[in-house]
Amino acid sequence: MNRRHTISRHPIVKHGLAGALSLALAVPVAPALAQPVGLPSMGAASSADLSPGLERQLGEAIMAQGRRDPTYINDPELSQYLTTMGRKLAAYAPGAVPDVEMFGVRDPEINAFAMPGGFIGVNSGLIVSSTSESELASVLAHEIGHVVQRHIARGMTQQAQNSVVMMASMAAALLAALAGGGGNLAMGVAAFGQAAAINRQLGFSRDAEREADRAGFQMLTKAGYDPEGMVRMFSRLMGAARLNEGMGGGAWASTHPLSIERMSDVQNRVRSLPAEQHVDSDDYWYMRAKMRVIQGRDAVSLRTSAQQLQDDARTLQGVQQSAAYYGLALHGFQRNQLDEAQGYLDKAGTGGRSSPQLARLAIDLAAARKNTGQALDLATAAIKRWPQQRALGIAYAQALQGAGRHADAQAYLRDRIKQWGDDEPGLYQMLAQSEERNGQPVQARRDMARYYVLTGAYAAAESQLQQARNLSKDFYEQSQIDVQIKEVKDKLASERELLERFKG
Repeated sequence: MNRRHTISRHPIVKHGLAGALSLALAVPVAPALAQPVGLPSMGAASSADLSPGLERQLGEAIMAQGRRDPTYINDPELSQYLTTMGRKLAAYAPGAVPDVEMFGVRDPEINAFAMPGGFIGVNSGLIVSSTSESELASVLAHEIGHVVQRHIARGMTQQAQNSVVMMASMAAALLAALAGGGGNLAMGVAAFGQAAAINRQLGFSRDAEREADRAGFQMLTKAGYDPEGMVRMFSRLMGAARLNEGMGGGAWASTHPLSIERMSDVQNRVRSLPAEQHVDSDDYWYMRAKMRVIQGRDAVSLRTSAQQLQDDARTLQGVQQSAAYYGLALHGFQRNQLDEAQGYLDKAGTGGRSSPQLARLAIDLAAARKNTGQALDLATAAIKRWPQQRALGIAYAQALQGAGRHADAQAYLRDRIKQWGDDEPGLYQMLAQSEERNGQPVQARRDMARYYVLTGAYAAAESQLQQARNLSKDFYEQSQIDVQIKEVKDKLASERELLERFKG
């Protein structure tokens, strides 16, 4: 991934696995508009000025507020799974490889959406409704297709005056959130509302949808997924759209109208290819079960999901049965029924079956029982077996902290920041906690500042750095902090300048 922002020696970039934008800029619900060949001016923020870099910056500004929305799924397992899939697909994009980052949204509606700058949100409902990994990948590939063709930037700069007014309102909301330090949930949700309003004006044309289909189909097949997955998913979405016709909903098939012509085009492309057998990853089944539990908003939906998982546990075999038991264990854990959760987790591991998801839940159960020794032993074994799993790395660092081994936690976290810092800003927050406990208040505040920059809270970052400077007695260290403060101020000024242009 191409990272642009730095403070001191550490790369600084907004975390893309952020903000639950259930209706974001790139998901149109208005009737499709013709996609003109030219890109007309919108004043200071015309398409001529909306370079990929500026589009990315705008997406980051929206994400900084959106990740405060309560429907954002802040789950490193899901983020890593989706982003790994997205980047695998994007590697086969026609033309330049797009900079994509995926994030989850707690919403049972079948939906996925792209935003400016390549941020792509995936509803839990889409994951749960899919019946194979290829089906899920087909929708993500289509969204990446919109990113590749820059349909979002084109739509933002060629719409009528209504869109310009709504963009100005959203920019004003984002500016207000920046002024408030980026920590105001109400401002984050207000910015979401503005993004949703603009979304209703950004209609993709039939040609744009076909372009995204074809680019997505190419990515899907070259990445090794079954192209029949696109046919099956599109057919299911067309059926769902017909059933929900006239009921609102805003599902994916409504915002990306699936015509017979589009469906026929995909089917013809599938017929021209040899049959492809794609074996679904174990991660897919465990993530699908997890989303079934996480998307429950109330007691009724949670009971329904638990019943579905019970049915799956009785009727399925192999990894799908294990995933169902894992979902039931997670359901029990969320309700603090630890013995029940442990019983289901044991069933999920029947026959010696294992996975990073099962290992993480076992660590969480041990920690919930205040058994810090067991939690650390389980985490140590897990990271040796799955060293690239970020959720397990986080669990290991937490277990070290729980055992009071803050020096070891610091060393481990610094190594993981070098490896994962772009995608897991929370590592800086954890590092700061251990530094504070180890009597390193200056370094703790500098690392908290890095966390705040990564999550778009620039005013909070500057405050942390000012505190660090006041605590330091070392001239050289104070000079380093002065450089960091200037970088934060420059980044904040740059983002304000961009938003002022859209506001004006």
